[in-house]
Amino acid sequence: MTSTRRVKTAVAAAGISSFALLYAPQPVLPQLAAQYHLDPGGAALAVSVATGALAIAVLPIAALSEVVGRRPVILTSVIASVVIGLLLPLMPTYPALLVLRALQGVAIAGFPGVAAAYLAERLGRAGVAAAVGAMIAGNTIGGMLGRLASGFTAGPLGWRGALFVVAAVGAVCSAVTVVALPPGRRAVRAGGVGRGLLTALSKPVLLAQYAVALLAMGSFVALYNAAGFRLTGEPLGLSPAVASLVFLAYATGSVSSAAAGRLVALVGRRRALVGALLLTAVGAVLTLPDSLPLVIAGFLVLTCAFFAAHAVANGWAAADAPEGARGQVGGMYTATYYLGSSVGGAAGAWVYGHAGWGWLVGVVVVWLGVAVAVVGVGTRVRSGRLELVGAG
Repeated sequence: MTSTRRVKTAVAAAGISSFALLYAPQPVLPQLAAQYHLDPGGAALAVSVATGALAIAVLPIAALSEVVGRRPVILTSVIASVVIGLLLPLMPTYPALLVLRALQGVAIAGFPGVAAAYLAERLGRAGVAAAVGAMIAGNTIGGMLGRLASGFTAGPLGWRGALFVVAAVGAVCSAVTVVALPPGRRAVRAGGVGRGLLTALSKPVLLAQYAVALLAMGSFVALYNAAGFRLTGEPLGLSPAVASLVFLAYATGSVSSAAAGRLVALVGRRRALVGALLLTAVGAVLTLPDSLPLVIAGFLVLTCAFFAAHAVANGWAAADAPEGARGQVGGMYTATYYLGSSVGGAAGAWVYGHAGWGWLVGVVVVWLGVAVAVVGVGTRVRSGRLELVGAG
């Protein structure tokens, strides 16, 4: 196996493991709510505490990777997150489950917060785009696989058995990463971390991408956190296993994230990003009628468009990151991305629980509109052909 292929295989496996574990509880939120007598917002904490902890931990871990190296951080991340995943089903109470989920979020932070810098250093600018495509595909497949595995096994095994199944899948993928991930090509240096963080916060074009990560991811997770309640409740009334099929929409994300590079080459980053954000809002609106075909179509559209927006914004941030601040820019993007997942996901579940699906869609459309406005005022159109690079 060539070095580049090993890198692609390793980061794809790490992405599958990390994101399967991170979002495994999402399909079983209705079961958690029923067992612990929670409203949708309380149940959604099983997802939000992990993504919130990830958002808080990602910058310190990115800084640590400047000192100890990217590979050790990535390997520690995938191993620790699997160990915690195997312990989750054993938790006796919901608060104990939430504590362990927060620790799992911290563990997972080592992969998405460091992977972009690892790939840039290992492969260089010329080779990073293809490897990033493999990583985003792994992230997308992991998110879909984890949700489908827990959704389909929750019926016969209960939510505890479902989480154990996902942890077992993560263990296999993490083993692949441990075996296949090569060391970085150049040593990282201590020092300059604070200066790099200031640089990461000083460019308006980078601030715009962080805002897109926050608002778009918040919108996306808010809709998916409430999806199980909407699909299993009246009038749609699907079983949990059938409802979990909505996560097959993630397959469109792997396609659109790969195609985003070609779209950027045709129309430029700014137009591609604005168009993807607007199409995400259109998909959300399509889910409003109590019609299963329209709800499914809406999730397909919004998922496809969201991952395209994420790929463009993430790639834009990585491409405009100064060489001495790659880790910090990647960490900032990841932190805002998962802060959006945590806060937006919890807020969206609360809105759904208290006001219904229509109000949730309305809130999401407003968030996406703000993201479009930020892109409009915070970026400038650049001439020439633009290469898409980024992280999952």
